[in-house]
Amino acid sequence: MSAMIATMMSVSPGIPPRPAIQTSPSSTSVPMKTIPGDYGWPLIGAIGDRLDYFWFQGAAKFYQKRMEKHQSTVFRTNVPPSFPFFTGVNPNVVAVLDCKSFSYLFDMELVEKKNILVGDFMPSVDYTGGIRVCAYLDTDEDKHSKIKRFAMDILKRSSSIWVPTLSSKLDTMWDTIESSLSSSTSVSYLVPVQKFLFSFFCRSLAGADTSLSPDIDENGYIKLDLWLALQTLPTVPIGLFQPLEEIFLHSWAYPAFLVSNGYNQVADFIEKEGAEVIQRAQTEFGLSTKEAIHNLVFMIGFNAYGGFSLFIPYLLGALGNEENKGVQERLRKEVRENIGSGLSFESVKKMDLVQSFVYETMRLNPPVPTQYGRARKDFILSSYESSFEVKKGELLCGYQPLVMKDPNVFEEPDKFKADRFTGEKGRELLNYLFWSNGPQTGSPSESNKQCAGKDYVTLTGSLFLAYLFQRYDSIGCDGSSITTLKKAGS
Repeated sequence: MSAMIATMMSVSPGIPPRPAIQTSPSSTSVPMKTIPGDYGWPLIGAIGDRLDYFWFQGAAKFYQKRMEKHQSTVFRTNVPPSFPFFTGVNPNVVAVLDCKSFSYLFDMELVEKKNILVGDFMPSVDYTGGIRVCAYLDTDEDKHSKIKRFAMDILKRSSSIWVPTLSSKLDTMWDTIESSLSSSTSVSYLVPVQKFLFSFFCRSLAGADTSLSPDIDENGYIKLDLWLALQTLPTVPIGLFQPLEEIFLHSWAYPAFLVSNGYNQVADFIEKEGAEVIQRAQTEFGLSTKEAIHNLVFMIGFNAYGGFSLFIPYLLGALGNEENKGVQERLRKEVRENIGSGLSFESVKKMDLVQSFVYETMRLNPPVPTQYGRARKDFILSSYESSFEVKKGELLCGYQPLVMKDPNVFEEPDKFKADRFTGEKGRELLNYLFWSNGPQTGSPSESNKQCAGKDYVTLTGSLFLAYLFQRYDSIGCDGSSITTLKKAGS
């Protein structure tokens, strides 16, 4: 389920615009070369690469070994899914694995994003009520502009209730964890986190109160988990016993009817309890009722809930990592010095270390690890050392966990440095933080594919940390479990 997330708004909660990174750097200063690598024999090459990707090497080593083999951060390879039952999917890609070449993925004059959220494979529209939702639309399509503006409007309107709703839902989540921890040495936080996220995003984005539907309140997050998992299975490593994973999970796309009942229940709930938002989509943005409902469910379920279901565990994991020993004390001190009269967007924007901790977590653990772009036309792409000719129609593929360890940009790139993004030098590095389908210094708009909620995501991560260290002096984490919670002042 690790390929989930990605698009929500350009109107940020009071964040000044920053200059965007140049996304198509000049290639005249480096020599032209043929893109190294190949796709192997038909069928055999693709299935061999697929087995390496999912089984023998894993995604990170898959790209790393090919980068070392070709002595290039740009090369040709195959990515899943592929043979035997994906006959309409072309696994051939041009991998771009340094910050310079990766940045071409954001130049909408050079690349298009039609139907390539998770590569050349696109899950059936039956998963989204028969609608191609915004994440699969290119910027040249009329509907993209309307839906992106709708998403941005949702976020702008939600800003007044965002923080109080977040605080209220976090109260409930941590009360639950505390209660369970009182009778146990450790408590898994996964279910409480997912319940919190589902309830919070339904309320903040759709105005839908989950408590009005007992089944949705208790089981809505499970319905979304199944919906998310089934549609992305062909592209996601699961980590089960091989070769069973390859045979049963990566060889074909599963039909949407297996999860349609749960999805429809969530969609019906959003239609009823989010009626005001749905109505606004029709009257102000020219969307049909069906387009509004299913795009809103996708924003809530795939982009927001799906992304944060990965991101929050990454944050907690970084807090509990022994290598980051001492950072909790520094975070607590900064939070309590700057919290003022209470938690707010303004208060966390004063917390440089808290924000840097969130950025560094995003750098090493981007919720969407792989991004794609299809060449609109022939163009010259350059890495630091070479230039390459890319032909119209070729699919570019960037694997962020490697791109974000580019030694030309990040010092000690493999190391988690909580304060990496503090100070003037740290703020410069935000030009190369690409988790949002664009640089952190970029501005989402209807003319690009950058995550509409880019600033809300990082600020919400900061709010989560600030809440944590307002409530607790320290927290102990081990894997997906909370082991200790020391209340503030206790």
